[in-house]
Amino acid sequence: MSGTSLDGLDLCYAHFYRNTEWEFDIKYTDTIPYSTTWKNKLSKAHDLNGESLALLHVEFGQYIGKQSKAFMIENNLKPELIASHGHTVFHQPDKNFTLQIGHGAEIAAITGVKTCCDFRTTDMAYQGQGAPLVPIGDLLLFKDFQACINLGGFCNVSIKSEPLIAYDICPANIVLNELANQLNLEFDFNGENASKGNTCIQLLNELDSLAFFAKQAPKSLGREWLESEVLPILNKSIVSTEDKLNTFSKHIANQIAQSLANQHVKSPILITGGGAKNNFLMDCIKEKGLKINRPDVAIIDYKEALIFGFLGLLRNLEIKNTLSSVTGAKKDSIGGCIFLP
Repeated sequence: MSGTSLDGLDLCYAHFYRNTEWEFDIKYTDTIPYSTTWKNKLSKAHDLNGESLALLHVEFGQYIGKQSKAFMIENNLKPELIASHGHTVFHQPDKNFTLQIGHGAEIAAITGVKTCCDFRTTDMAYQGQGAPLVPIGDLLLFKDFQACINLGGFCNVSIKSEPLIAYDICPANIVLNELANQLNLEFDFNGENASKGNTCIQLLNELDSLAFFAKQAPKSLGREWLESEVLPILNKSIVSTEDKLNTFSKHIANQIAQSLANQHVKSPILITGGGAKNNFLMDCIKEKGLKINRPDVAIIDYKEALIFGFLGLLRNLEIKNTLSSVTGAKKDSIGGCIFLP
């Protein structure tokens, strides 16, 4: 799994079981931080010409394959299947296209393991958003929570209603990390700099007033929307970077609280993803009166990687793994392309 926050490549080896219900057991995990070179390549991939992007697609597949093989050797693993989300370069559901790079054929060839990738395009072929995909994992693997929130590059939620609904709430770490970079930091550890800042009410109101937040689900976000709608607001603001970190954290909390209120969610909610380790951000969310549950570190850090493994398993079993109630597609579908070694 490679997220929009560019923290690194998440690797998760898990066993899945099914008696009456699906269960899982996480055995081994690791995160391979991206080198400066890889961060630059991935962050600028959307600006490449066609030939260069095609080459990066192959090179990143080779990188994933080599890291996966090293992980397998280190832990003496013999997986039956590798599921790779890849790294999102483009995601424009209004134009019916998305692109995740990291060629599955390269991964299969290097590891010698059947590889599933390209999870989003089938849903888009049925006029869906191609996102979010994690909700079916929330539904089947995390049954005890009415709502599951992931605080990654973007914040998204799965809500167990009838039918299941899920959508992107707002940008999260992708913006907080960008602001931290302005302070020569990779990220704002525990929200320490955000906690030193003040809330700019004018900036907060402008962010909260963006039209996307009034839209009904299903809806999804991508880098393109972020660059056209959010970053210009932050860039024109003259307040300090600490104030922007503080204000954007409050913005995330506001949007989470509003989203859950709109869906009448009152039960304890599960929060995972890198943002779940940001104490200031979590305090902002708690201040909205929300009862939250932070699981053990393995689930906080690797839940998305775990669920994409589960999506790959469902694809391999030819079981529907993408829900139209979540994506807005014409029908449920089986997403993913399989490469044999």
